[in-house]
Amino acid sequence: MTDVLGLPDQNDVRMRDGLIAGSEPILAEAYDTYGPLVYGMALHVTRDRGAAEDITQDVFVDLWRRPERYDPERSPLRSWLLLIARRRAIDCIRRRDARESARLAMVDPPPTLLEDDVLASTAHKRVRKAVADLPSTHRQAILLAYYRGLTYRQVAQALGIPEGTAKWRLRNALHRIGAQLRAEGFGDRLEYE
Repeated sequence: MTDVLGLPDQNDVRMRDGLIAGSEPILAEAYDTYGPLVYGMALHVTRDRGAAEDITQDVFVDLWRRPERYDPERSPLRSWLLLIARRRAIDCIRRRDARESARLAMVDPPPTLLEDDVLASTAHKRVRKAVADLPSTHRQAILLAYYRGLTYRQVAQALGIPEGTAKWRLRNALHRIGAQLRAEGFGDRLEYE
């Protein structure tokens, strides 16, 4: 950090000089001071604790191996470390997305019969109708859980209701949808019970 005269923070200069000299206590100090912030940034971007831990380790290993890359006259050490962590977290997400896309591209979908397509389309329409026929409180819970991917705890939080109420609404809604689909002749095709 620079002071009012634009001079670098002396603590950042001391840490950089110590790292260049190979001082392990200085590395430990840097990690203790900035490690939680770096981890928090990586976790915020990746939403993956394991990836955030790896990124945090990589940032500090890189700081240890190449401390000369940090220039205290250009930015505070805190800002520089957070910038590096953010960039690595974004790279991690891009690599993960690319691997998933490649994996999905390698999987050939099985050939379908026209009859299967028609049946799936009909089932989809009937499920949508069954969801639309639910009471609004149940429909909200189902839409949040199944179409937005929220857990029952997140559904409870989003709707401002107790967790037990959210669980009950979801379970009751599934039973109602199942009963309606069975009544329409889809009973032998239901797998959730």
